[in-house]
Amino acid sequence: MAVKIRLSRRGRKKMAMYDIIVADSRSPRDGRFIEKIGSYNPNTDPSTVVIKSDRAVHWLMVGAQPTDTTRSILSHEGVMLRKHLQVGVQKGAITQEQADEKFTQWKEGKEGRIAGTVETKQQQKETERQARMEAERKVNEARAEAIAKKNKVEEPAAEAPAAEATEGEATAEETPAADATAETPAAE
Repeated sequence: MAVKIRLSRRGRKKMAMYDIIVADSRSPRDGRFIEKIGSYNPNTDPSTVVIKSDRAVHWLMVGAQPTDTTRSILSHEGVMLRKHLQVGVQKGAITQEQADEKFTQWKEGKEGRIAGTVETKQQQKETERQARMEAERKVNEARAEAIAKKNKVEEPAAEAPAAEATEGEATAEETPAADATAETPAAE
C-alpha cells in the first residue's frame, strides 16, 4: 500500500482551505484518509499553516511520499529539514543535540525572515497609501484652482457694469456743470 501525504479540499466556493492528510494513494482526494496532520489556508496573507510536525516527520520516516504542493508546504515549515536531520542522527553522522541545535537556528532565522517580510509589506502599503493621498491632494488643488478661476472670471464681469455706471454718473454730473458754466458766461 503506497501512502501519500497530500491535501484534501474543504471550504466554500472560491475560498478553499485544505487539510493536510495521510492517505492511501488510491483513495479519492476528499475520501478516506488515515490521519489528519494539519491544515493549510492560502486565503490569508501570508498563508496559514498549522501542522503536527512530529506526526509529519513520523510518516515521512516510515515512507509516506508527499505530493509536490505538500512537499513545498512541509519544507516551508521545516518538517523536511527535521526529517533530513533525523536521518543523519540514525546513520550516526550527527548527534541528536546537534540536530536539534541546527533546527532551532534554522527556525529562528526563518522567524526573522518572516517578520522582515511582513514589515516590508506594511511599509510598502503605507508608501502606496501616501502616494494615493498625495495624488488625491493634487487633484483636489487642481479642482479648487479651476473653480477659483471660473469664479474670478465671473466677478470682473459683474463689477464692470457697476464701474461703467459709476463713470456714467460722473460724466452726467460733469455735463450739467459744464453746461452751467457754459451758460454763465453766455448770460454775462
